[in-house]
Amino acid sequence: MKTISNAAGRQILSEINGEASIPYQGVGKYKPEGKKHAPSIASCSDYPADGNKVVKNLRTALEKAGLRDGMTISTHHHFRNGDFLANQVFDIAKEMGVKGLRWFPSASFPCHEHLIQYLQDGTIQRIEGSMNGPLGHFVSEGGMEGTGVLRSHGGRYQAIQDGEVLIDITVIGAPAADQFGNSNGLSGDSACGLLGFALADSEYADKVIVVTDNPVEFPCIPWQIQGNHVDYVVHIEKLGDPSKIISGTTQITKSPDRLLLAELTAKFCQAAGIIREGFSFQSGAGGTSLAVGEYFRKIMKEEGVRARFARGGSNKYLVSMLEEGLVDYILDGQTFDLEGVRSMAENPGHVWSSPFTSYNYHGKGNFAGLVDVVILGATEVDLEFNANVVTHSDGYLLHGIGGWQNCLFSKTVILPIPLFRDRVPVVRDQVTTLCGPGELIDVVVTERGIAINPLRTDLIEATKNSGLPIKTMEELKAEADRICGLPASPALDEKVVAAIKWVDGTVIDVVRQVSK
Repeated sequence: MKTISNAAGRQILSEINGEASIPYQGVGKYKPEGKKHAPSIASCSDYPADGNKVVKNLRTALEKAGLRDGMTISTHHHFRNGDFLANQVFDIAKEMGVKGLRWFPSASFPCHEHLIQYLQDGTIQRIEGSMNGPLGHFVSEGGMEGTGVLRSHGGRYQAIQDGEVLIDITVIGAPAADQFGNSNGLSGDSACGLLGFALADSEYADKVIVVTDNPVEFPCIPWQIQGNHVDYVVHIEKLGDPSKIISGTTQITKSPDRLLLAELTAKFCQAAGIIREGFSFQSGAGGTSLAVGEYFRKIMKEEGVRARFARGGSNKYLVSMLEEGLVDYILDGQTFDLEGVRSMAENPGHVWSSPFTSYNYHGKGNFAGLVDVVILGATEVDLEFNANVVTHSDGYLLHGIGGWQNCLFSKTVILPIPLFRDRVPVVRDQVTTLCGPGELIDVVVTERGIAINPLRTDLIEATKNSGLPIKTMEELKAEADRICGLPASPALDEKVVAAIKWVDGTVIDVVRQVSK
């Protein structure tokens, strides 16, 4: 196992799954060469003249697509923890006796624990995508044959576009689809909003299968996936569990500590002059992030300002700001609740986007750099403002990257995080796994103080007389250590179980096997 050092000082594998790795070279330093990947040219003469691409079941579609050993199969996380489809795909692969598959999901969820059996028996050789919950635990303990690869949402699009990952078969779950393959996520029992995470797969994969539990007459309007890219259409009884597809628990936190984090974050943005007429923002759908948005709403009403756009996943709180006129547009990346789905279908203030328009670093710019402030989370940060989002301090791989890395290119990046979790300090001397370089992280907000990156002298100057509890990262770490004691280092073996890609396809860090 040969390792090399990258520009962040991390030891990475020189070769991953038999291919030479490109070490992280620093922010904006790696310049890609060559042309975008292109799929095989198809001929209309090979498809039904009447446009009806429906086949009798998913197995038939996979057989017609030529499923065989060693292929790359992609699926998508629009159905979140309610997904039935990915499990069915690999059940069929097992029935067919296929081995050595690479699973390339846009994300996984605890519902995919079902697939551990196929990692054990060799049906799936490796996962290149987030490994959440039980899958992450299994991989962290060395259970997977190949080396996992984690990418951001934009990094996944980049890998497909650049030909770094060649998808043999993509299986796209569509809440509504016609017989030609035109599809959207706006109606039916499995409605999930956007299908943007499948866009690159539909355009670049060799074979494209659309699976729906809500067949509609041609044309399926609007179409988010174009039927011209689709090879086969399958009708099934149910794509997923609706109660887990759209979160019914997307609620503002009631925790006093988390509410304090949200309030401090909003007050910081107000003091720094970020909340102003025509500004833009992005926050997630977690309880703390939602609370930040509500504090933004209050400040915006008090000061009589509106946002030009909000970026992120639609939810009822963001939708209400759109309908109140506090936000001109929502640039949607995904949808988190039924109000988001409803509004997306009805309100022209929603702008559908994908990881290409929003996050792909190998493009001619993207939306991230146009966002004034983004609110993100982290499992750990260190004294240099480096951050970790994929492992906990025990070394276990239990989260995906999502759009987190891509959002670091926003104008101001703020991490509202507790100073410690379960008596384990979040501020470390060095993060267990490096996912984002500290030079891109501007502010860390904790319930016991706010640390501003010394590189952001403008923010330091703007908030120096604000009355906010501004501290150094060293002071925050010392306080955490006084309360919790010095944390133990994780017990890790030399074996690398996963690699962390940076937004440009280079390797920024690796995850090592946890000692049992």
